[in-house]
Amino acid sequence: MSDVVVIGGGAAGCMAALSAAERGVSVTLLERNAKLGRKLYITGKGRCNVTNDCTVQEVLERVPRNGRFLTSAMTRFPPEAVKQFFERRGVPLKTERGGRVFPQSDRAADIIDALRAALRRAGVCVVQDRAVALELDGGVLRGVKGERGAYPCRAAVVATGGASYPLTGSTGDGYALAEALGHTVLPLRPSLVPLVAAKQEFCGRMQGLSLRNVAIRVKTDRNKVVFSGQGELLFTHFGLSGPLILTASAHMTDFAGEHYRVLLDLKPALDEETLDKRLLRDLEENANRTFRHVLEGLVPRMMVPVLLELTGIPGKERANSITRPQRRRLLETLKCVAIDIAGPRPLEEAIITSGGVKVSEINPATMASKRAEGVFFAGEVLDVDAYTGGFNLQIAWATGRAAGLGAAEQAAGQGGMEL
Repeated sequence: MSDVVVIGGGAAGCMAALSAAERGVSVTLLERNAKLGRKLYITGKGRCNVTNDCTVQEVLERVPRNGRFLTSAMTRFPPEAVKQFFERRGVPLKTERGGRVFPQSDRAADIIDALRAALRRAGVCVVQDRAVALELDGGVLRGVKGERGAYPCRAAVVATGGASYPLTGSTGDGYALAEALGHTVLPLRPSLVPLVAAKQEFCGRMQGLSLRNVAIRVKTDRNKVVFSGQGELLFTHFGLSGPLILTASAHMTDFAGEHYRVLLDLKPALDEETLDKRLLRDLEENANRTFRHVLEGLVPRMMVPVLLELTGIPGKERANSITRPQRRRLLETLKCVAIDIAGPRPLEEAIITSGGVKVSEINPATMASKRAEGVFFAGEVLDVDAYTGGFNLQIAWATGRAAGLGAAEQAAGQGGMEL
């Protein structure tokens, strides 16, 4: 019998197991995969964006769903504490653009190796098994039932992840465990996910083109702006991707009831008056050259045929024959390329699952269930999600630590103690 059983060997689960073990209780960690941290291997394009070098308040501002719920856990284990945690365990870190924190080696494996070594030193028993049920007696946890065995315990942490990237083991097991306890599981949808263009086949013609320092606004049919931002965008065979689009997708919460349109500004650093002067100068300096040549000085070459089509100006037209209305049409196109969105890519392709266990049914200080004594939740299984930039892993570390400490105190018979 273990004092605490942690279900799931991802970021939240490993942190929960380590946090419980540091309080002196015995811990068993159940992981269905042969290796721990499979999803960690692919985060940050294999580099592992560990956290973001910012304040607690700045983290919470980047959590569009239920940020306030995270205040206690995040305050107790902020980004600075996460950085210290890994550096003390032999992983030097570095901070890049936007506060993103990575291992200096650019290897996600270094983070996972550090966690594995820490678990080993802490005496955590790691078992390859898949949890199928939480066994209660009179509303009090008595153990965890797995496919391969039974694990009696005094407390359990459910840290099974979401339902995105199922090949990593995130297949939604935690939602079924929560529902069996009487928890509400809010509808799941993809977040931080690429977007499928509805009509504009020109996205596919620009497949692979990455644009930096562009701006977008996302509007509904009712002309409501649900997101605006600036950054990097990528055209794909199906539509749009890239960090800017992934962040925008977190605000596009109702594809069933809303029609969304992305308005792309190719020259956000220039207002219309300044851009018009730039266009006039370019046309005058290239008076005897073609309009196509002028465009090649304004946008990437792959985009030129698309802009010719959108403006309706022939590419062979001489620059000195471009009329004022044509120049105005070009300006308006550069400042606003409209792309209708059919919907997101499937949940399986999302970085994060939005939705999950309703947070009002969870104690925000300890991550304890209000439905079953001795059960705790951590990480993506909860109905919280954030933007890209290390914020979702920060949520995993913080909630994992809170749940692990809460579970340890529950196991020790001190469930009411202040952490």
